[in-house]
Amino acid sequence: MPSLRKKSKDRQRCVTGLKDKICLVTGAAGLLGHEFSDVLLQAGGKVYLLDINEVALREKVGFFERKYKGRCFSIQVDITHEESLRAACKKILQRFARIDILINNAANNPKVEKSLKKNFSRFEDFPLEQWEKDFAVGLRGVFLCCKVFGTEMAKRKEGVIVNIASDLSVIAPDQRIYRKPRLAHNMQPVKPVTYSVIKTGLLGLTRYLATYWADRNIRVNALSPGGVYTGQPEEFVKRLTNLIPMGRMADIHEYREAVIFLCSGASRYMTGQNLIIDGGRSVW
Repeated sequence: MPSLRKKSKDRQRCVTGLKDKICLVTGAAGLLGHEFSDVLLQAGGKVYLLDINEVALREKVGFFERKYKGRCFSIQVDITHEESLRAACKKILQRFARIDILINNAANNPKVEKSLKKNFSRFEDFPLEQWEKDFAVGLRGVFLCCKVFGTEMAKRKEGVIVNIASDLSVIAPDQRIYRKPRLAHNMQPVKPVTYSVIKTGLLGLTRYLATYWADRNIRVNALSPGGVYTGQPEEFVKRLTNLIPMGRMADIHEYREAVIFLCSGASRYMTGQNLIIDGGRSVW
């Protein structure tokens, strides 16, 4: 019996471990970026944090260095510019000569300001400039990351790409949960159109690359999280949780194991898929 238990443990490490895998996380200074980076490090990976926010990156590296000495690195990068990504890629390859895992997590978080007469998050008033800014990060940036880093994986005939989508990649936002009392219709806040369109677009890119690079042994999947509780107003939380069969929003830590599953050998026969973890919201 002891030997059987040892075999089981060895097999588990082989399937889900990421020891010494070279992992890249975009938007690493953000909320979920922190979680994804942490769990990859915990699984034994060597992780590059990529973000445009240099100050936040330094703070993250300092935090992770204390926990995972010598396995966390950072590069300030603008994912909307191919030259910036190619410079980052060159640095990574100079150090490790390969890239194993790419998590496309970066996204624009538009701060849409109100005027006295209208709310610019509403579709009829949504600025073209904001549309282009959101798409620059959320779709062009992911395309460029896949082009630059994924091509290096394809040369080696091995790699994993995970695109972070959303439950709103498969369902429409229920704008009723954002409503505010005593506000005129044209002032009511809504989920901006760019969020839904970008996250849906990521699924198309996921399927395209999964088949395009199938003969290069590159697996490409998407992860679609539901809403994460971060202290939102009680009324909003109540409205949203009424749409979720499990009756609650996600805890910030609840996507960690999914990332390991998608990045490791545990999902070795899975590509081109969208893993939806939303408490059941999209099936109700």
